[in-house]
Amino acid sequence: MTITDAHPYQELVIFCKTHRDKNEAVFNTLDYFDGVNFAVRARQPTLFSVGLMDDVCPPSTVFAAYNHWAGDKDMRVYPFNKHEGGGNVQDVEKIKFLRERFA
Repeated sequence: MTITDAHPYQELVIFCKTHRDKNEAVFNTLDYFDGVNFAVRARQPTLFSVGLMDDVCPPSTVFAAYNHWAGDKDMRVYPFNKHEGGGNVQDVEKIKFLRERFA
């Protein structure tokens, strides 16, 4: 929520502006939901994707999870896409990824 002001994060910003005494509790709670904290425990092969113009899941957060992922991983980057990422192109990439592993 310090990287983007897009919704749904804007709701948290509004809450923190209104309830300044609860900011620490808010951030402590959000730590439980940050995917990067789980990535170091993940071992399965994974295909990541990121839209470099995504204001819902900012690219830096996706790359942080990718960099902490403990298992085999691959990434598809869509420079001009937002949260929809690669859309149908990514669907094809997911099918290819699964075929390579389960063929």
